[in-house]
This record gives sequence, C-alpha cells and structure tokens, in this order.
Amino acid sequence: MGRKSTKENKNIYQQIRDELGMTRAEVSDKTDGVLSESRLEKIENGSTGARPEDVIMMADAYNKPELCNYYCTKECQIGKRYVPVVETVHDLPQITMELLSNLNALNRHRDRVIDITADGRISDDETSDFNLFRQHLSDMSLAIETLKLWADKQAER
Repeated sequence: MGRKSTKENKNIYQQIRDELGMTRAEVSDKTDGVLSESRLEKIENGSTGARPEDVIMMADAYNKPELCNYYCTKECQIGKRYVPVVETVHDLPQITMELLSNLNALNRHRDRVIDITADGRISDDETSDFNLFRQHLSDMSLAIETLKLWADKQAER
C-alpha cells in the first residue's frame, strides 16, 4: 500500500486521486499498466505535463469525466479558446431546465438573427443584437457540455 501524500499544493490530478483514497498502484492497475505509477507521480508533482490520453485514463479510472473538461479548458491551448468551462455538474433536472431555458432564449432571437444575417454582413446597428445571440449560443454550449459530462458519469456507474 502506498503512503499518503503530505504535499500541500496538490494539482487536480492528485487531489482527485487522494479524495478517492486510491494509490498510484491502484490507478495503474485500473489502466492495465498503461498509465504507470512513475508517470502518474510525475504528472502529480508537475515534473511532466499530462497528455490527453493520460487525462482520459485518469478520468475513466476515477469516474470523473469533468477531469477532461478541466484539462481542455485549463491546459490545452485550443480548448482554452473553444471549450466551455463546466464549473459544476448539477443534477439532471437542473441541467435540463438550463438547457430548455437557453433553447427558449435562442428561439426568441431567431427572427432577429435571420434579419441580421440575411444580407451576409453585420452592420454597426446590428452588432449588439448579434453579440447577444452569440452569448446565448455560448450558454447553450455550456448547458450541452454539462449534460454530456453528467451522462458520461452516469454511464460509468
């Protein structure tokens, strides 16, 4: 059995493993040795960066799909720009209500967006309305990402 870490500033990868009470050896076993104890130690102590495949294996081993969202939004340059940050994965009724609320907001602005984009350009007087629509799209994207993470977590149970 591994010893318990006394390190104070643990990164998210070590925090989650510690919260679950798992040793590095147990994680390595759950990944059929593909993620070795030594590689996991290097990731946790920050001497090497996690690769996407490492994060996927950890997320699967811990049943924490939100770890992938963390990696994409905090460590991947592309994800930082294009992937919405999911702070909390709520329960299904709340996620569903957020999704429906965002869908309703998009529907309310549908006709205005058609008017704005019909001529293939966005004029100065249309910019604020178009930006509002873009914000509703971002909100919808976040709600969808949250639902996907919730569903991934349920599938692993």
